[in-house]
Amino acid sequence: MKIEKQRQCLDVRTSNLAGSSFDDVNLSGSRFHNVNMSGWLIDDANISGLTIDNANLSGARISNVNLMGASITGAMLDGLTIDGLRVTDMIAAWTAANPQKDRP
Repeated sequence: MKIEKQRQCLDVRTSNLAGSSFDDVNLSGSRFHNVNMSGWLIDDANISGLTIDNANLSGARISNVNLMGASITGAMLDGLTIDGLRVTDMIAAWTAANPQKDRP
């Protein structure tokens, strides 16, 4: 099915849209709940203000992104690296160097 140059809201439920392609599409304000997004590629996208909650991001690859002001809380960080450095090691080093302070 091809949808082109439309300005309407879709309500999609209990559907298989695997392999779909979205190009030059405005999905602002969209909500995704109980969806399988494995294998997704998001390229050249504005996803500022994105909220991800209760999601499995294992094996995700994030590169060339602006994370200014981003916040990660309550996350399982085992094996997570930033520019090749293990995040758990960085947190442990900061905690050891700042025993009287709460994490920033």
